[in-house]
Amino acid sequence: MSETLIAVERLDKTFGARWALRDVTFNVAQGEIVALVGPNGAGKTTLLRIIGTLARPNAGQIRIGKIPLAEHPNSARAAIGFVGHQTFMYDDLTAWENLNFYARLYDLPNISQRIRQVAARVGIENRLNDVTRTLSRGLQQRLTIARMLLHEPAVLLLDEPYTGLDQVAADLLDQIMADAKPEGRAVLFSTHDLERGLAICDRAIVLKAGRVVHDLSRGAWRNLAGFMEIYARVLEERK
Repeated sequence: MSETLIAVERLDKTFGARWALRDVTFNVAQGEIVALVGPNGAGKTTLLRIIGTLARPNAGQIRIGKIPLAEHPNSARAAIGFVGHQTFMYDDLTAWENLNFYARLYDLPNISQRIRQVAARVGIENRLNDVTRTLSRGLQQRLTIARMLLHEPAVLLLDEPYTGLDQVAADLLDQIMADAKPEGRAVLFSTHDLERGLAICDRAIVLKAGRVVHDLSRGAWRNLAGFMEIYARVLEERK
């Protein structure tokens, strides 16, 4: 039986009087790819930021592997690679300098070799000496994915990772996520690109108004049209 690498239990998050997440519970196992889908404002970004230690919940528990996130956030962070709406890169540093900075934060050995490896994997090995702010949005996203992979994390969290990527780069990201399965990682990502997301995931968790309203394995839909029937019903319910 595969180890659970992301365990979320009864998670709540409020912003003032508004519920962003309410009683959210699910697991992601080793070698599993799970897509988070739902309308704007459903809570997808908030959920990923909390799991990624960038925000705190009001209630509930999260474990990354066997690490309780609330008690040991630094240890949990070392096991997580995160791609969000921000690149978390320093604009005036080169791509190499940014990756070197993060590699030193993670106290990685053989830093130069590791930087070259991840840069080659995302296709930016020839742009490492470019200042980050001069890179296109797509190249900055590739650099961000390289940062995510740098320390070989057990858990990959990606919030709308296809934003700004061209077709070649999007296919590359699909391959990186697919490779995570035999590598024994857990992948949790949000996307509005349902066709692409459903093609790569093992399960789809549907969020609406901060709640998990469906947790669907691949067997629950035959194809994109089958999923869209379910999704459309979810969006119409309790309007």
